[in-house]
Amino acid sequence: MPSESRLNRHRPFSGEQERRDSHEKWRKARQHGLAMCSEFVGTTIFLWFAFAGAQTAAATGGGVAETPEQVMLTSLSFGFSLLVTVWAFYRVSGGLFNPAVTLGMVITGTLPWFRGLLLLPAQLLGGIVAAALVQCMFPGPLVVNTLLQADVTPAQGVFIEMFLTSLLVFTILMLAAEKHYGTFVAPVGIGISLFVAMMAGVYYTGASLNPARSFGPAVATANFPGYHYIYWFGPVMGSLLAGGYYKFLKYFNYEESNPGQDAIDEREKARDTASTNQQANRK
Repeated sequence: MPSESRLNRHRPFSGEQERRDSHEKWRKARQHGLAMCSEFVGTTIFLWFAFAGAQTAAATGGGVAETPEQVMLTSLSFGFSLLVTVWAFYRVSGGLFNPAVTLGMVITGTLPWFRGLLLLPAQLLGGIVAAALVQCMFPGPLVVNTLLQADVTPAQGVFIEMFLTSLLVFTILMLAAEKHYGTFVAPVGIGISLFVAMMAGVYYTGASLNPARSFGPAVATANFPGYHYIYWFGPVMGSLLAGGYYKFLKYFNYEESNPGQDAIDEREKARDTASTNQQANRK
């Protein structure tokens, strides 16, 4: 029988496909690892600055949302921290930093489910590390736990968190996941949406909108209130609500209802409108 070396001489590309497959697997593993690392670092940075701002608000007396000034400072800290970190990290991992946002991206098909599963533990770990670092660095107790006001029931808290989260997730889907001329400034709208949501809900529920944001301080302070589940259930419901409405808009081709919105001049707007009408007529 001919030896293997002689057979390989007649098959010069033997093993090439296996090497390509191995290289492709390593490339995908490297990309997933880089995305996980970036989500961990980005979540840590985002929440560290957000928590630090809330601690500063509390240093003026009381909690993080007891006065209008505290509500404003806490909301600005979270909103602008998210704006900056999303803008810095979105080219690497997408700049999600939030399991609820990750869920919204997965259910709408804008993020592979496997990547979403990998990002989840990185985001939760980032929340824990951020809370632990703030607790170690700043004097006084950590006061950034998400807690319900005394007159707010868990049922009310769930729906407040749901609607707050739906605003954030829908903004991300329409400005970042949906590609258009303004995608590069999507972090501005995303940060402002968190600021608006915080202004509306931080006094009543702490305005979590993010299971990692609530889970991190709860672990760092070993304080899990009996209603902690609302900071998971509410954001998940909000993510499903926003994702469902986004899919509804996509199903009915929302671009056709108001064409030309990405045009930079009247001629381009007219061209886009005519193109949209032609496509609609063909259907």
